[in-house]
Amino acid sequence: MKCLDCGYTGEVLLIDRAAPMQCPSCGSQATTKLMSAPSSLTGRSGQHLPGPQDTACCGSHPGQAAACAGPGSCCGRR
Repeated sequence: MKCLDCGYTGEVLLIDRAAPMQCPSCGSQATTKLMSAPSSLTGRSGQHLPGPQDTACCGSHPGQAAACAGPGSCCGRR
């Protein structure tokens, strides 16, 4: 989701789809849904974590972009 008021971008888990989406940073309900590309891992079969040349769904290596905090669902971690 992206907050239109403070600019926060991140993943939010909604349990109740009828509940309004709220920014975890500022509390605003002025938000939009964002789509992310699925992660496709490369390398040897049986490899469970991304390789050194793999990128996260944000297109950066973990830790290089503000929105990419490290291994997570978009980084191929199970």
